[in-house]
Amino acid sequence: MAATLTRGLSGLLRPLSVLGRDCLTPAVRLSQTARFSAVVQRHVCGPGPLLPGHTAPAQHTGLLSRVTPLIPSLVLQPVRTLTYYSLRKGKRKSVKSVVQRFLRLHCGLWVRRKAGYKKKLWKKSAVRKKRLREHVFCNKTQCKLLDKMTTSFWKRRNWYLNDPYQKYHDRVNLKM
Repeated sequence: MAATLTRGLSGLLRPLSVLGRDCLTPAVRLSQTARFSAVVQRHVCGPGPLLPGHTAPAQHTGLLSRVTPLIPSLVLQPVRTLTYYSLRKGKRKSVKSVVQRFLRLHCGLWVRRKAGYKKKLWKKSAVRKKRLREHVFCNKTQCKLLDKMTTSFWKRRNWYLNDPYQKYHDRVNLKM
């Protein structure tokens, strides 16, 4: 009989009818949901009292809130830290990482480097490293998103001496 109770998780979820109702005290007669929550609590929150006569630590959280940290899609979500109203002047602020990683052309297109152009160069071939050093244009949805994440200061036209992007600032015969 003791072997049937120690079969792991499936043994804990099965009703304790193998022992008979007369030998079980009311404290031992746990419902299936109470046993399941005790098992989940042990796996999620660490070792806890699984014995029938003992009480669990005072936690007033539901099962979903205890299992939520195990789901990676709910925990790690992309965040755009855009400030709509600053504390000092109450103005909108640009996202600094956008300004550092991208270049906005006057025609509204954004230019970026290819992803991974600085990572693990020791194991990439020379052709691949050359291809990663290229600059590429962002698509329409990315350009709209980047425009929302920057202020009008970054959207004005700048005239630089010997600008390598001078021929790309004005768009000709290019629909977007």
